[in-house]
Amino acid sequence: QALEDQYSPSRWSPRLDRDTIIDAHLAVTAAGTERARASAQTLLHVPYGNGDGEKLDIYFPTDPSETFPVLVYIHGGYWQCLSKDDSGFAAPPLVSQGVAVVAVGYDTAPKGHMDTMVLQVRRSLVFLVERYPRIRGIYLCGHSAGAHLAAMVLSTDWTEFQVVPDIKGAVLVSGVYDLEPILHTYVNDALNMSREVAQRNSPMRHVTPAVPEACEVLVALAQHDSPEFRRQSQEYSQALRAAGWSVSLLDLAGVDHFDVIEKLSEDSYVLTQV
Repeated sequence: QALEDQYSPSRWSPRLDRDTIIDAHLAVTAAGTERARASAQTLLHVPYGNGDGEKLDIYFPTDPSETFPVLVYIHGGYWQCLSKDDSGFAAPPLVSQGVAVVAVGYDTAPKGHMDTMVLQVRRSLVFLVERYPRIRGIYLCGHSAGAHLAAMVLSTDWTEFQVVPDIKGAVLVSGVYDLEPILHTYVNDALNMSREVAQRNSPMRHVTPAVPEACEVLVALAQHDSPEFRRQSQEYSQALRAAGWSVSLLDLAGVDHFDVIEKLSEDSYVLTQV
């Protein structure tokens, strides 16, 4: 029961009660994405593979130079809900600064298996690099389950893909980096992970020594994330640092698990600025 509570982000917000906060989050991200699609030049539902869920949305910079950086956004939803269609809300402040934003879709559970989701996100980056030679540096941003998937990208052995994406930075927001505790909660009902699958897909267990060109990592957590979510962020950032990575830990005051990412639609928000 204690683990169930710790891994239920909706129980920890002082803003809204647990029954309304998720609906509110869906409404905010959907409305923000609608605004972004109305204002930016977009390419929607671009297939990066053959699977139903293997599509991405691209929000192009307002004033694209010859080359441009891209922020790849990986949505949360506990690997079983949300989609790229609610994931463009962060685009407006960035496209106005010459950054492309890509929202990645992947097959959520129960259709998608954890191994599949991790592979899909990796393949989406390979697709972007091969399709858009004008990209100048990739910046990953993932929220919650998406931060887990972004962290798994950092542990990728790219030799099997014959392409090495130029990942310059990763912003991991309120993530889960060790999946073992999840095995004992309701979250695993849809995921159906074995201990072996959880271990194989836990970034904490696969921190690679930083190579000279390793990207910068920003691990962000919310004041009103649960103690267990906060512990996971702190321990993962320590593990990366111990392996020689350049890591910053950003503890964001006054926000919970949901508005910590929703506020990326605001120019003045500290995380948007970073």
